[in-house]
Amino acid sequence: MKLVPSGSQTVGPFFSIGLTHLCAAQPSRETPPVTVRGRVLDGNGDGVPDAVLEIWQADSCGLYSSGPADASGMPSGFARITSGEDGCFSFATCLPGRIAFDDKRSQAPHLVVLVFARGLLRQLITRMYFSGEALNDDPVLASIPEDRRRTLVARPGTDSTGHLEWNVVLQGEEETVFFMW
Repeated sequence: MKLVPSGSQTVGPFFSIGLTHLCAAQPSRETPPVTVRGRVLDGNGDGVPDAVLEIWQADSCGLYSSGPADASGMPSGFARITSGEDGCFSFATCLPGRIAFDDKRSQAPHLVVLVFARGLLRQLITRMYFSGEALNDDPVLASIPEDRRRTLVARPGTDSTGHLEWNVVLQGEEETVFFMW
């Protein structure tokens, strides 16, 4: 009897091979752009090479794109970014507007981020919020224990370039908050 691996057993370091035609490092073409830099890290703090971050975001008015794609075929508010050998990634975006939650409440500006990486049988879903925004009234963020919320907030970088820093930690004590789909 010969056992053949199923699709979920063959997950490996080749995400960018099949997704390169969909990779773009700028989900929004609005200005002014903000650069976000970070790393995808495993539980030991080592960079995860060949991970893919899929970014979905609203525009500056808080609306998700329902219009046609641009000339490259990419819908506005969408990007896929691969991590390098050391797990580093970088992309440029604009600050999205507040998104209506219901008739009385709205969500703080954020990006929806799907994470694909070796060893994951399914993508992970998280959010990236922007520091300095009114985060305390966001109903989704308010549902997360206060000591874990910081894993979802991009902070100003430590150099003078004006970029934001945000890491995706797949497991361990500093694990990023992930949502169930």
